[in-house]
Amino acid sequence: MMVLLKILAVAICGAIAYQDIKDRMVIWIAFPMMALVLTLIHAASSGWEQVFWFSITNLLLVSGVLLLLFLYTRFFSKKKFLNTSLGLGDILFFYAFSFGFPTLTFVILFVGSLLFSLFLFLSLKSVQHMETVPLAGYMSLFLIGTMALSFFIKTPNLYQL
Repeated sequence: MMVLLKILAVAICGAIAYQDIKDRMVIWIAFPMMALVLTLIHAASSGWEQVFWFSITNLLLVSGVLLLLFLYTRFFSKKKFLNTSLGLGDILFFYAFSFGFPTLTFVILFVGSLLFSLFLFLSLKSVQHMETVPLAGYMSLFLIGTMALSFFIKTPNLYQL
């Protein structure tokens, strides 16, 4: 069952990555599906009570980050926040991602995926001539890589407390 859930999570992340990189739009249903599958994987690994508390903490962290980004964009950059600085799909991805892991693992993966996205965008910028970062797509690629590594290679358990 766990293997099927992980395959489904990789497939959903693959669809998000493909749509975001190719069309710069992701069908909205992919984000609740991703949240549900990641929650089920997390619950199977840690138990429902752990998922509840970790998810609340992660949601608060994401909301805090988004609030800081909003305030910075609005008052210092003097730009619109939504669809100028950050897309709705990126925000939905952040929230879906927050259900998938214990807080420490989430923070490490979240920061790692943001750095991965930055480096990938800067590396491909001259080749692809993109003006904005397909953040949800690149973060999905990072999550696919992380899940593949944990599945095929003996790595520390992502759900270990």
